[in-house]
Amino acid sequence: MDPVIVVGAGPVGLALSLALAGHGVPSVVLDEGAGKDEPRTARTALLRPDTAELAERLGCATVRDEGKRWTGWRSMRRHQEVREVRFGDDGDLPSPVHLPQHDLTRGLRDTVAAHELVRIESHSRLDTVEQDDSGVTAHTREPGATWWRGSFLVGCDGARSTVRKLLDIRFPGRTAVERHAVAALRTELPWEGEALLHRMPPWRTGGQEVTARPLRDGVWRLDWLLPARGELVTPEALVARVRDTLAGWCGETPPYELLDTGVYTLHHRLARKWRVGRAFLAGDAAHLLGALGTQNLDEGLRDVDNLAWKLAQAWHLGASQTLLDSYQAERRTAVAARLRAADQALPILRGSGLRTYLPGTARGHDTLLTDGHLGRGALGAPPAYTGSPLAPPGTEAQTLVGTPMGGPVADVLVTAPDGATVRLRDRLGRGRQLVVLVAPGTGVWDRRHWMTAGVMPRLAAAVTALPVRAELLVTEGYPGASAHTVLLVRPDGHLVAAFQGVRPAELYTAADAARGGPPVSAQAGPGPQRSGEADSPVESSPSDGSDEPEETTPADLSDRTADIN
Repeated sequence: MDPVIVVGAGPVGLALSLALAGHGVPSVVLDEGAGKDEPRTARTALLRPDTAELAERLGCATVRDEGKRWTGWRSMRRHQEVREVRFGDDGDLPSPVHLPQHDLTRGLRDTVAAHELVRIESHSRLDTVEQDDSGVTAHTREPGATWWRGSFLVGCDGARSTVRKLLDIRFPGRTAVERHAVAALRTELPWEGEALLHRMPPWRTGGQEVTARPLRDGVWRLDWLLPARGELVTPEALVARVRDTLAGWCGETPPYELLDTGVYTLHHRLARKWRVGRAFLAGDAAHLLGALGTQNLDEGLRDVDNLAWKLAQAWHLGASQTLLDSYQAERRTAVAARLRAADQALPILRGSGLRTYLPGTARGHDTLLTDGHLGRGALGAPPAYTGSPLAPPGTEAQTLVGTPMGGPVADVLVTAPDGATVRLRDRLGRGRQLVVLVAPGTGVWDRRHWMTAGVMPRLAAAVTALPVRAELLVTEGYPGASAHTVLLVRPDGHLVAAFQGVRPAELYTAADAARGGPPVSAQAGPGPQRSGEADSPVESSPSDGSDEPEETTPADLSDRTADIN
């Protein structure tokens, strides 16, 4: 059973190997370096709630233990405060998590080192990729010249991706969309635990925009927006910016310890293709963005969440071309929309002229920037795959809920098959589709009583008959859903469909669409070929006494359960 070859040992490559391991798929990570990142405090990772949750679910303890969760966000223009947002249980939004990227990478490496299904090979620089019908062969050059055989290959090797070049994929886009001077320093600012965006600061070296974002242990990252193609920033000029900015916020320059500095140039690029046969691109190898507060690492981790379960299904059960192609269709479309929104907003936010002085302009600009920095709206919100090739056909049995079809599900409390009460998103990443019944009042009853009451036996039988592995969960309520609504959720937490009542035939059709249709034997991965199994409380015994359940067709299911609809 050939592993998946992951090229690149940055956060995206390491996260992908852990996500595959969670699905029971082995991987080999080819690391061009020596296995250690240079500590750079000024290079940080800002994870939105969904990507922070993914990293924690993969076992990365540094996100929880070393990441800084902000208490709030405020924005100012000149001397005036424009907006304030509170985070946390009593606030408007869940907080993002902010930590140095080398700490995130270290946490992922530590988790990988403890996992038997992941193998990291350092000093392994790729120079050849060959494909055939059954797998991928890769060669790494000296000092560790080796041929590697894998079922699939994923290039997570950064903006200068060797995989992308070997696959002859173009990487068009825009150069130097934004430049920032950056400093990491330890000091005290008036907004303890809060992030700040200050536009048009009223001091000489403030420039057009400066942000302050807290890290742990009293450390702050400060970013000054620079002209896209300007002069070099000297150390003396950067220190002057630090002192003037701290004095502008505090009245005088407080004591500070300068830890790290840098100048970062942000580019916007999008690979033409994200899949060539059994080879895929993810993270910086597939896309670059970052202007207006958008986060490319966020999008890379969303690539991981989308791709891992699809490769796992191909490895274990085989997959259709539709399923494998859906990675590019969904993720490239989502990132392209993000880039398009940023490109449309840039002339408005960074331009000049009469429109910058119109009434209400400052507040409108602030809304756009806040959305980008806080992960809201077109610039930052988690994507909904509304036009996905995995979307089932619409039927009269489907109903609308508070989550759009293809959108990430709300993290409600659910009852698991073992009777435990958990968060819905805690059940993700296990290679199973989730079937969630909305049943108000079940929380006051013991599970063994209501499992045999009402619609539950019929729903459990329908879940058992699905063509994929599925888990049946129950919740007291879901936003916008009425009693007896049945939700079908993909392994990465995106809503497939919602039905009013138990609809076995429609549920089967939707589950089949969400796996891309029946696997094509010619595309099967090297893992064992077997039918889907349902993790529901109702056991089934094949009539022929075999060890594998017989796959049921929608027509057969409709005949057997017509009285349920």
